[in-house]
Amino acid sequence: MKRALVCGAGGFIGGHLVNRLKNEGYWVRGVDLKYNEYGNGNADEFVIGDLTDPVICRQVTEGGFDEVYQLAADMGGAGYIFTGENDAAVMHNSALCNLNMLHAAHLAGVKKIFYSSSACMYPEYNQLDPENPKCSEESAYPAAPDSEYGWEKLFSERLFLAYQRNLGITVKVARFHNIFGPQGTWRGGREKAPAAICRKVIEAEEGGTIEIWGDGKQTRSFLYVEECLEGVRRLMESDFSGPVNIGSEEMISINDFAKMIAEISGKNITIKNIPGPEGVRGRNSDNALIQEKLNWAPSHSLKEGITKTYQWIAEQAAKEVELV
Repeated sequence: MKRALVCGAGGFIGGHLVNRLKNEGYWVRGVDLKYNEYGNGNADEFVIGDLTDPVICRQVTEGGFDEVYQLAADMGGAGYIFTGENDAAVMHNSALCNLNMLHAAHLAGVKKIFYSSSACMYPEYNQLDPENPKCSEESAYPAAPDSEYGWEKLFSERLFLAYQRNLGITVKVARFHNIFGPQGTWRGGREKAPAAICRKVIEAEEGGTIEIWGDGKQTRSFLYVEECLEGVRRLMESDFSGPVNIGSEEMISINDFAKMIAEISGKNITIKNIPGPEGVRGRNSDNALIQEKLNWAPSHSLKEGITKTYQWIAEQAAKEVELV
């Protein structure tokens, strides 16, 4: 039986990854600062630990693992990442997690490790036109991310690839593009745009108004979590190291995305655009490389995924009302 260590297993993508690996027959150890709060706690063993501590990293890699998945990071949505108020914590905590876990995995003799990078590492100068962003993998340099979160991701990509070159550990690097789905954070300030907009629509009255940061003309693509995991697993089983985009090419403006969610809800909703952090003007995955290297690319529609996500968040919101 293969053994896998999932770092960040208490989080959204990490929790889903634990389930995926268990379904594939792996023995899984999860590690995080907290247990997964939405029921994705199916690891064979779960360690509560802070991966900024190298002692914890050495402890959780004991026992031998075929694969390590390093998804642990200090992160959140635009309200957390782009205000500038959390830059020191984001860079310090995420960089330490990556430095410590990668080195501990190497010392433990792990042969293969996955690192979840982000599309936030792409240069801001290629994402100024909301209709024509450029996010192909080779466009990463000259580097100019628009956030310290993106700079840390870029540094950590280079860290992992340096360990591969110098120390022989097999590394896989993917650049995630706005992963969403059920069983993720949907309130509290760290939620990302899909969950935040779903929550706003759910809380709005029929004929009510929801607020969207910026003019709403900024564009993004969003990838349903199950397709993200399919890309991760295909990358891990391939001979390609990356970095490679794992994202959708179905680009949409934030205003139109909000209208899509309102349509799913059946409510008549008005959008009010207000000042707020919004990140780059345009971002969309370029899937040419993943199609070439893995003979696969995400294909599910955004509406299909956000419908499932909206329904799940609506259920969670209803449960909270029942408890009041």
